[in-house]
Amino acid sequence: MKYEDLTFKIPVESETYRSDSDFVIAQIMAILDEQKISGNNKIIINTNLKSGLPLKDINKIAGPMIEAWAFEVFAGIRDIDDNEYSLINAEAQERLDMADIILQFRKNDRIITGNLDVKTTADDIPKSGRSPNLTSFSRIRTAYVKDPDFMFIILSVKHKNYSQRNSVTNLIDGIMEITDYKAYDLKYISEEDISYNPALGTGQIQVKDIHYVNLQYRTTWEMCNKLLDQKFLHSSRRTIEDFYREAKKNKWIKE
Repeated sequence: MKYEDLTFKIPVESETYRSDSDFVIAQIMAILDEQKISGNNKIIINTNLKSGLPLKDINKIAGPMIEAWAFEVFAGIRDIDDNEYSLINAEAQERLDMADIILQFRKNDRIITGNLDVKTTADDIPKSGRSPNLTSFSRIRTAYVKDPDFMFIILSVKHKNYSQRNSVTNLIDGIMEITDYKAYDLKYISEEDISYNPALGTGQIQVKDIHYVNLQYRTTWEMCNKLLDQKFLHSSRRTIEDFYREAKKNKWIKE
């Protein structure tokens, strides 16, 4: 069996996809810019610990804390009628869902949906943000076949952690400060920046350094055919038979 012998279902994205993706990312960045300018870029953790939080371990909870902060930011904008960012919906997702937050924007007379995956990196940890798992190979491959306009946005949030004495309680507060953020459409991250880890399930799609990537524009079919499939097939632990089994199971090919 050869890959070239399979008859694939070829997803064809809409003509506006690239501009829609650029629009969603621009709105996300503008919303976060507003938070930073207004000073709403800090998470303050109050405890009754006189010596404060153990900062060497605080990164273990940074991910869910910053994800919750991001949702509250977007939900707050959503609740403003006719807000300047055209954000009409924000929904937090369950823990095992592919995205952390679903955002919907109005663009002219259309609704555009962005599936947001929040990843955090620490300023004070040199290798933070290296090769995080984004999503499974089969899951994202199937999403692109089912919806050629499926938009999976990676939101990379950098933060620094420090302690500060609370003038009211006289205790030490832990501060997580969002220092930088970048948003990327997974479909447009360059081939060199994306890696495939076969260790879990059908394999995990990873980004080598989540906060520093190059862009490479491609169609949905190019994402499936030239990037995802090739990463899978070029793994020493995968065979064409493994691929065929997933393709048949997830209906990527025509019977």
